[in-house]
This record gives sequence, structure tokens and C-alpha cells, in this order.
Amino acid sequence: MTDASLLGADKAAFIAAARSNDTAQFALITERYRRELQVHCYRMLANYEDAQDMTQETFLRAWNKRESFKGHAALRTWLYRIATNACLDFLEKRNDRTPVPAELPDAGSEVHYLQPYPDRMLPEDPQESVVARETIELAFIVAVQHLPPRQRAVFILRDVLGWPASKAADALELTVASVTSALQRARVTMREQLPDRRLDWRSPDTYELSDDERGVVKSYMDAHERSDLDGLMALLRDDLRFAMLPDPGTVIVTAKDAVDGWVSNGLFQRGKDDWRCIATTVNRMPAAALYLRTPDDPEYRLFTIAVLHIVDGKVAELTGFDATDKPWLSLPATL
Repeated sequence: MTDASLLGADKAAFIAAARSNDTAQFALITERYRRELQVHCYRMLANYEDAQDMTQETFLRAWNKRESFKGHAALRTWLYRIATNACLDFLEKRNDRTPVPAELPDAGSEVHYLQPYPDRMLPEDPQESVVARETIELAFIVAVQHLPPRQRAVFILRDVLGWPASKAADALELTVASVTSALQRARVTMREQLPDRRLDWRSPDTYELSDDERGVVKSYMDAHERSDLDGLMALLRDDLRFAMLPDPGTVIVTAKDAVDGWVSNGLFQRGKDDWRCIATTVNRMPAAALYLRTPDDPEYRLFTIAVLHIVDGKVAELTGFDATDKPWLSLPATL
């Protein structure tokens, strides 16, 4: 069955399920859109758990509004419209879901609620525009958060998903002129927020890690496990951008200052010097899950996940996340 006929069958089956109040059939049809809708909500909200909640809210709203679906638009379009507005309603109620000024000079602003997105939860179809690496990496997600919510929605619908202006305007109940104006402003902000070395978000999609990235991750993990501070320093750029979330304090430091800071906070000192690492990926980025064993513990316990942006064989950005109590990362709790 072709994609077009599958979508047509989905539409007809959805209408039949809505008219007959068949909750099981309704859930079966909508469930196949869950992963792409969740990625959409994540781009809007930058938080995996919020995205999960808003995806579930989307399905609830879709059920409650099922009789309003007449089949004039594609079912996917209708669900995206509901998901977008669910996220906008969420943002309107939460005053803690916008970037805040950084505590340190020259660090700009910070997104304390940012969470990593596990690659295993991305849509399985590699051709889907929603999984393009350039538009799921952390820097892109953070940049999007600097857009006002409705402008953010316009940008994602137009430049990420490729919707025409008329379709985006209909989804957001705006005029085409308003959508065009919002998109122009959003593009200016995105260019200001993204570091110069980042890829153009409309460039050809890439999906896989390079051999260079895999090699740097392996070296990073080896140096960590050996407490090889010189080796760690050699892997970091001298304009390293470092953040440890959800703690405030994104900083741009030299490689030596970064390592000295970790040591001054107790890492690689007695009691915090027995590490094991697992290579993984989140947000289609290379990452290392770090496990620490304390002297009185027979097991290595999950500590943090370090997400790396690698440029020319060195770590240009290192974003650390507290990895405990996050089963959705699918990392073993102990080694």
C-alpha cells in the first residue's frame, strides 16, 4: 500500500471510529503518530517529560474533538494542529518555561528545563523530516526556546516541517501575512542564537555519527575511566561551552579551566575517581553515560550523561544532565 493510500485509509478508519465511539480503533490509528508528535512537542518545549504529557494531551483532545474531523485535511495535519495548540496553552500557563539570564557574564541566557531526547524514541522512518539531525540537536532546541511561543510554532511548522504559509496560518488561526512576518522575525533570532559553526537547519539532512565523533567519544570515555586529566584537556576546545543541567551556570572556558573546575568540585578526587562509561546517543548527538562507584559500594551507579558536540576532532560543547530517575533514557541504573 502506498503512503497516500495508507493515509487515506487512516482517514476513513478514523472517521468510522469517531462516529462509532470505538476507543480501541481510535487509539490504534492515532498511536502510529505518537513518536513524531512527541518530537514536535519536544521542539516546542525542550523538555522530554513535558513533551510526553502534551502528546498524551493531544490524543485526549483529539478524542474529545473527534466529531470535528471531517476529512478535509490529512489526519496527521489535524493532529499536529492539536499538538501545537496544546503546547501553546501549556506555555501560556507556565512562567518557568522561558530562557532566563545566565548568572555568569557573557553566558547569554540559559534553558534550565532542557532535557535530552533519547534516540530510541525518535520516529523509525529515517526519511521523516522530524528526525533531521540539524533540527533535533541541543543547540537548535535551545535556540528555538528564545522565540516567543507563537513565533516558535510558526518557525517549526514552516521551516522544520515545511508546511506552506496557508496551512500554518490555518493551524494557528492567523493570517498568512502574520505567519510570514512571524517567520521572518524568527529566522533573525535563530541566526543570532545559533553559534556560527552550526549547520544550516535547512541543509541536507544527516542522521549518523561520523567516525570522527565516535573516536572522540571513545577517547573521552577512556580518559574519564583512567582519570587522565591531561587526556581530557586535549579533547576539549579552548572555547568550550559547558553546562551542567539543571544547575545554572553555562560557561565558556578554556580546556584547562574546565578540567580544573571539575577537580575543584571533587571529581577525580578520592571517592569520585572510579568511573565506568557507556557510549550512547541522544538528540542524534554523541554522548557518554558516566557511572561512579564509591568506595563502600560494589556497583557503579549512573551519575550523569555528557552530551558532546564535536568540531574538528574536539569537544566544542559539553552539556551534562543528571541521569538519575530518568528511566526514559533506557540506561542501566548500575554496572
